[in-house]
Amino acid sequence: MEAEAVVKDWWLYHGTGGGADRRARLESGSPPPWRDFTGTPDPGYEPPGCEGPAWERTRRRGEGYVPDEQEKDVVNTALHLRRPLLITGKPGVGKSTLAYSIASDLDLGPVLHWPITSRTVLRDGLYLYDAIGRLQEAGLEQLRRPADPAGTASTPAPPPAPGSEPGPHAPSISRYLRLGPLGTALLPQDRPRVLLVDEIDKSDIDLPGDLLTVFEDGGFVIPELARLAQEDPTVAIGTDDDPDAAVRITQGRVQCRYFPVVVLTSNGERDFPPAFLRRCVRLHLEPPGEEKLALIVRRRLGVDVEAGGEYQELVRDFIDRAGDGDLATDQLLNAIQLRLAGAWSAPGDRDRFLKTVMQHLTGPTA
Repeated sequence: MEAEAVVKDWWLYHGTGGGADRRARLESGSPPPWRDFTGTPDPGYEPPGCEGPAWERTRRRGEGYVPDEQEKDVVNTALHLRRPLLITGKPGVGKSTLAYSIASDLDLGPVLHWPITSRTVLRDGLYLYDAIGRLQEAGLEQLRRPADPAGTASTPAPPPAPGSEPGPHAPSISRYLRLGPLGTALLPQDRPRVLLVDEIDKSDIDLPGDLLTVFEDGGFVIPELARLAQEDPTVAIGTDDDPDAAVRITQGRVQCRYFPVVVLTSNGERDFPPAFLRRCVRLHLEPPGEEKLALIVRRRLGVDVEAGGEYQELVRDFIDRAGDGDLATDQLLNAIQLRLAGAWSAPGDRDRFLKTVMQHLTGPTA
């Protein structure tokens, strides 16, 4: 079948796994001059590799994705240009899963996930700072100070005003800072991380514009660290993967070395400004047809649809019902999984079974 057979020499991403040699090509490839970044990796920091629970979740989800030739062309275009990939399409067509497929196929480690809501701002993705917790701890530290040499208790200094830096007795700021998913993805490394920015169309109108500078510069400044740079030029803070990772940030700046594989998904609920679209490689996913659905079922569940009349019929039922309203591919997988388990097997249950597991996401019957 085409989805499995087509291979092009320039492709890095195939969607079939076993990509150690292709990952080496990805790491050693020359970027466009305007996408060549200069961040210096922290030799004491090692990002998560291809092991552990987080990687297993990425691998399991990614291995079931079946990209077609057009999808591979567009994904590889984004990889070579080191540009964000903006994926649009109806809910349930596999937009988010494609990010996991890229990470799994090229052994790029666990996917960093940044879910977007209407309240999300840029800083949420870059870093988190618990300013209130630090101020409270500074006040407690003042109260715990010992008596002065004369034998009288020292007078506690008033707590710092909100927005000011705590005094010399405050605990280290590193305890209260942690990189977000976008900030972690931008850490300087020779191997890119995959960042999934999920449902960016749900964001505030300003977020796509705010992302432009970060995408162009490949880095950002943490103001709380920049203000302390003269007294403490290098501070170790946690990451989105691990709050105890302690990656060192110098002069408050995070600057990537290899631009991350950024996958942005959109259900089409809003339009984006031309300046944002110009900086992305765009891919629109159509709902899968019968042939692709059969491949997905075989890869996900190990079921050969063509060998079993009942499963072929379920695929056709799925396609027919999708004509009256949107369905997600995992609804078909749920239906086949239930039949594999012997559920809903009575002849009279079929109509209720389909209505239960293949409820429309949109349309008059949703």
